[in-house]
Amino acid sequence: MRSTRFPSALAVLPAVLLLACLPATAQDAAQVERQHVGNRVVENIPEIPAELLARLNRYQNTRGAGLAGWTADGCLLIGTRFAETTQAHRVCEPLGMREQLTFEPERIGLGDIAPAGSGLDGFVYSRDLGGDEFWQLFWYDLGTRESSLLTDGERSRNQGALFSPDGSRLAYSSTARNGTDTDVWVMDFATREARPVVTEGGNWSAEDFSPDGSRMLVTRYVSINESYPGEVDLASGALRMFPVEGGKAGFGGFRYAPDGEGVFYVSDEPVDGQAQEFRTLRHHVPGSAPRIVSGHIPWDVRGFEISDDGRHLAYVTNEDGIARLHLLRLPGLEPVPLPELPVGVFGGASFSPDGSRLALSLNTATSPSDVYVVDIQAGSLERWTRSEVGGLPVDGFVEPALVRYPTFDRVDGAARTIPVFYYRPQSPAPPGGYPVVVSIHGGPEGQALPTFNPSFQFLANELGIAVLVPNVRGSSGYGKSYLLLDNATLREDSVKDIGALLDWIGRQPELDSERIGVMGGSYGGYMVLASLMHYSDRIRAGIDVVGISHFGTFLKNTEDYRRDLRRAEYGDERDPEIAAYFDRISPLTNAGRIATPLFVAQGRNDPRVPYTEAEQIVEAVRGTGQPVWFLMFDDEGHGFAKKSNSDYFGAAAMLFWQRFLLGEGDDHGE
Repeated sequence: MRSTRFPSALAVLPAVLLLACLPATAQDAAQVERQHVGNRVVENIPEIPAELLARLNRYQNTRGAGLAGWTADGCLLIGTRFAETTQAHRVCEPLGMREQLTFEPERIGLGDIAPAGSGLDGFVYSRDLGGDEFWQLFWYDLGTRESSLLTDGERSRNQGALFSPDGSRLAYSSTARNGTDTDVWVMDFATREARPVVTEGGNWSAEDFSPDGSRMLVTRYVSINESYPGEVDLASGALRMFPVEGGKAGFGGFRYAPDGEGVFYVSDEPVDGQAQEFRTLRHHVPGSAPRIVSGHIPWDVRGFEISDDGRHLAYVTNEDGIARLHLLRLPGLEPVPLPELPVGVFGGASFSPDGSRLALSLNTATSPSDVYVVDIQAGSLERWTRSEVGGLPVDGFVEPALVRYPTFDRVDGAARTIPVFYYRPQSPAPPGGYPVVVSIHGGPEGQALPTFNPSFQFLANELGIAVLVPNVRGSSGYGKSYLLLDNATLREDSVKDIGALLDWIGRQPELDSERIGVMGGSYGGYMVLASLMHYSDRIRAGIDVVGISHFGTFLKNTEDYRRDLRRAEYGDERDPEIAAYFDRISPLTNAGRIATPLFVAQGRNDPRVPYTEAEQIVEAVRGTGQPVWFLMFDDEGHGFAKKSNSDYFGAAAMLFWQRFLLGEGDDHGE
């Protein structure tokens, strides 16, 4: 172990002048020792008690299985973790052995599997270094059990691998051309020679090859509310953009119909001149008006799949956070009966090569992700994986209730309500009520879903803490109007939704309004800091993970390929009015208003929210005399992918709640 003096990250004042202006207690706090333990950087975090580690052990040894798809021999390719990181495994029968295929030191992302009948036997996967998200693509050959690098191996970001129907070509998105724009590339898979086919600038992705492989559907993504679909002729390179009804709309999946003439897609474009709140599945044949396939369901379609034999289409709707599976027979789009499925959230779906079965991964609030298979003709459901839950009794897990609370503004004369998932401890409430942790999702266009979270289960079952997980305005899943309510200069309205949640907590006899903590990651980390800035008198402590502390410095320092995407959501920092607004609302500028203990955790290689966002808020808040814990991993990025790192952070977070929310042990942890 070695220690160094905390380096200056705050660029507001020179270090000497800053220290001279601070009171004695703040100057003492600025002399915090920084400790390096392997890849871990810690400040102020006490040693984790053995008793806490023992209580956490089983919760930290749960795991799930994510579906990638079917291999040509009828096995399922899944991603799961048995050691430090998620790797590729193969399962060849229901509840069969999981055969580990890859053994990379870093977490991998599973990509496309070679089409059946292509003569290829393997799959594509991606891997970065230490969470930097400069993903490189690799081919794993199931015959030789060898991996080979497909992309340049440099500081480029490659993703979205997609095989042509005959397996002769591989499409993917890459920043290799200039490091800023994400182009669409196509590789001749036999020679491994690749060329860009869309270089229009911006963020492009390959969506689907036509059945004959001559054309490709592509999309340019601007923001969650704005995408532009098109088609590339691969022989000539000609790009044809499709008209967007209403001029601007959000799009989801985009696939050729089995005949290669029409397309299926997900969109919120107007219908008959009427604006649409939700994204619906649509079928468009040239020369006719689009057919709205899911118009009878007033919720978003999250995705869809078409079987290789062209006989079936499956799509999933997101209905108040719960996934619903729908199966249609093509070409007539007649509904096909399905067996009863567990209530939860689907993580992916894939038809078997012969189209007779549909595999899907399912996650519930009380069980990690596992893979199930629907036999379409028999109408039966079979479980293929059973993931571990650390030996914990499954019936002891808490299932959240979905409730709604009123916020500050009104809709159609009534108070707007905000949905929140409420994890209530099973033990009786203490005399003052349950302490509360509010967990705020990132995005900001994300959506909190009732999925399995071992940390929430530990808080509820072991510490007796209620967990509230809100979907404040700006969250996806509740319509376009709701999604737009926090854009640009409306940013702090979502923070007011947290204030309204604090009011609601105060009206619940079983909740303790004197003991409330907040936590969140990425944009949720900003929400934590902003909530502490506005409501320090009502919140005891906060945990900020890879969070934004100043929108101006964030946009300046985020990776080049992300900057325009984030400007579309937050505003353009080059505009003096927007820059001044950022200064007014950013936690860094208002660090003096954060009067509660703070824990900041960060990955050193984060390309999205640079580590400097964490360093500067730690120094600023500590400079006011507040207790601040700081944790950074040198081999992580936007979150913690390695089990040992995740476990340490989880243990430190629970210790932080014990100290500052529950009042157990040393009150300061300095």
